[in-house]
Amino acid sequence: MKKRLWLYLIPFLSTLFFVVLQLKDPLIIREHLESKTYDLRLRLRNLIKEQPPAKDIIVVAIDDKSIGEIGRWPWGRDVMAALVNKISAAGPKVIGIDVMFTERESPEKDEKLAEAIKKADNVVLATAFEVPQGRTVAGSPKEVPDFLWDSAFMEVRSQKGIKWKDFAVKAEKVKPSLPEISTVAALGHVYTLPDMDGSQRWEILSLSYGEDCYPQFALQIARVALGIPMKDMILYGGSGIGLGSAFISTDLYGRAVINYRGKERSFPYISASDVLKDRVPSDVLKDKIVLVGTSALATYDQKVTPFSGNMPGVEKNANVVNNILLNNFIKKSPGVIELIAIIFTGIILGLTLPRLKAISSAFLATGFILLYIFVCCYLLVYHNLWANLLYPGTNMFTIFVTLTVIRFVHEEKKAKEIRQMFSSYVSPKIVKELVENPEKATLSGVRRTVTVLFSDVIEFTSLSEKRQPEEVVSLLNEYFHEMTDIIFKWDGTLDKFVGDEIMALWSAPIEQPNHAELALRCALDMSEKLTKLQEIWRQRGTDVLDVGIGINSGEVLIGNIGAPGKKMDYTVIGDHVNLAARVEKLTRQYGTRILITENTFAYIEPLIKNGLFGHLAVKELASAKVKGKEREVKIFELKDSRA
Repeated sequence: MKKRLWLYLIPFLSTLFFVVLQLKDPLIIREHLESKTYDLRLRLRNLIKEQPPAKDIIVVAIDDKSIGEIGRWPWGRDVMAALVNKISAAGPKVIGIDVMFTERESPEKDEKLAEAIKKADNVVLATAFEVPQGRTVAGSPKEVPDFLWDSAFMEVRSQKGIKWKDFAVKAEKVKPSLPEISTVAALGHVYTLPDMDGSQRWEILSLSYGEDCYPQFALQIARVALGIPMKDMILYGGSGIGLGSAFISTDLYGRAVINYRGKERSFPYISASDVLKDRVPSDVLKDKIVLVGTSALATYDQKVTPFSGNMPGVEKNANVVNNILLNNFIKKSPGVIELIAIIFTGIILGLTLPRLKAISSAFLATGFILLYIFVCCYLLVYHNLWANLLYPGTNMFTIFVTLTVIRFVHEEKKAKEIRQMFSSYVSPKIVKELVENPEKATLSGVRRTVTVLFSDVIEFTSLSEKRQPEEVVSLLNEYFHEMTDIIFKWDGTLDKFVGDEIMALWSAPIEQPNHAELALRCALDMSEKLTKLQEIWRQRGTDVLDVGIGINSGEVLIGNIGAPGKKMDYTVIGDHVNLAARVEKLTRQYGTRILITENTFAYIEPLIKNGLFGHLAVKELASAKVKGKEREVKIFELKDSRA
């Protein structure tokens, strides 16, 4: 009973534990383990589903080729000004420059770049903000440049019940490009915070600095490309960003999960040197979204993504721009799907697995786990929804494995007990069946119809008186050994040896519909073997044993009987047991070796009539009055007709 209770308590405790984990969602688990399952699903998505085309986004890369042709990095401001002029002349929708110009080169060259950006009138510059790690920003910044305010969200709306300012990512310092350059461009922050495993899965679309909030670099690029004025880009704290008529959802921290198209170079790349040397047709960049950044070795901000460990930061921003334009960021499940899955599967498996056998349990648990994995993959592939795979899947696996181990340990213990208890009673074949089906080992007491056989040595007392004990024991052991083998051969249960007497039974501990037939065949086999032994004993010049065998069938009480904790024996008790013993005593009176009762004869009579019991001679002897019985019992002599 205690074991059965544990089988139901463990699934409950496991389910409760994973419900708490899902609600708390520890960062170390989410960013080291769950995120890895997300990465695998994202890669699977790209294998089975083609990604939507990029919205005319082109990366102009300052690559190894460009550095080889133009010169070492960083380039002079006059070269960058020439690059901006060349791109602008092609008529792109927007130019996003993922390069910062925070230090002065010379007044002439700095001004030349500023003029090129002003002339283009559609440039967005990356701006560096410094965010403290693990500590609170100390107050508001003393001085915020006026040009920085021009790029802040003009309208910020708080949502009822969301204290988003407690969660917003807050910067303590800013390091923009030179004032004359920053003043003539839109600015967007490029602060990123990788997950604990170093992978860049999230983009912070809004960042708090002082009293204002600032859009991310890619968000500004998308706004300019769409021709949306700053006043129509609205921050809804802790829930999302309104961009014209579109709404981009974020979490409480102002973040969204980047929906990467794939590995690096998932967008068209053009070498900056090709643009500078007029090797790119003007229509290639016309009405395109152009991002300028570095990709040459040792020059760029290298990003680790679910697809790659070597993606240039400029292409990461290209992915974010594409996500904004398509409004197809990956949505993170709020946890409702996972909680329902944990509780539902925990209840189903907790109630069903303890009742099933090992193979059925494995099929059911594996089926549930695979089904949930399929659902999670389907949601990501076709609905861009990231549902937590780890907690519900691990809960199902934990329940199955824990219950399997407990049941295995319990069944091994029970199998050991069964082997210890029955190996001396029954044949290895029966022991094996009991181990495989322990429920058949009825130990607590049950009523069942069985056939009981008693075999007793005739005139054993006189033999033991005239022979040395060692001789008697040796003779008995030889006899018992042969008879036990025959009992096991006919799938009988050796109940006990009482002095010179053998007690065997059929249909216990395992039910045997043909128990009477097996007992009679065993008795005939025992008689035949005894005859052969008698010949051997005569040749040896030793005493010859003879026996009487009595058989009866009927309902008895079966169980482990004795003093609990001291001495217990598996046996049968009841009137029909006593009747078999008393019929055996009548073999002396009728001068025959085997006697059976009318009860046993009733079971084998149809077999005899149908010719299914060959070489059998059955003769009714009498209706005998048996000690302890008021009604007379018909007894039959049993012989092998070939003898």
